[in-house]
Amino acid sequence: MKNYYKNFLIRDWEFGDRTGASEVIRSVLSEYGLGWEPNGADRDVLQVEECYLTVGGEFWVIEYQNKLVGTGAYHPVKRGEKAVEIRKMYLLPSVRGLGLGKYLLQQLEATIAFCGFQQIWIETASVLTEAVKLYESSGYQKATGVETARCDRVYVKSLRSGH
Repeated sequence: MKNYYKNFLIRDWEFGDRTGASEVIRSVLSEYGLGWEPNGADRDVLQVEECYLTVGGEFWVIEYQNKLVGTGAYHPVKRGEKAVEIRKMYLLPSVRGLGLGKYLLQQLEATIAFCGFQQIWIETASVLTEAVKLYESSGYQKATGVETARCDRVYVKSLRSGH
């Protein structure tokens, strides 16, 4: 995957991105008063191969002027029929408000649909108000069954089959 949005490069995660991706996520979490959990909810960022790539998911990074400024990922889950969970959608404050988050979400959804999945789950925290707004305005429905301790909201969206 290699895609451009304005001056941003959205590309597949590479081995050398582990530290940069971790820093982006840790920074955004602390901005909202949420903790970085390397042995819990954030273990997947340190083990991208195991948690995404080898199980049929993808992990993308967003670059601006050769620096990582965002991340987005998904992996299959057993929650529903042919379902995935979108995870690790984080953008640094300097690149928010440009439509990048919405574009990233649309690209993830298009890729997920192309791969034949039919349902997308997302967990988030109410304090991430921009994220909540984005998901709700993008057709995600509130659901129940939060599985991540720092999250208090879960959303689901069904994709239409047959393209």
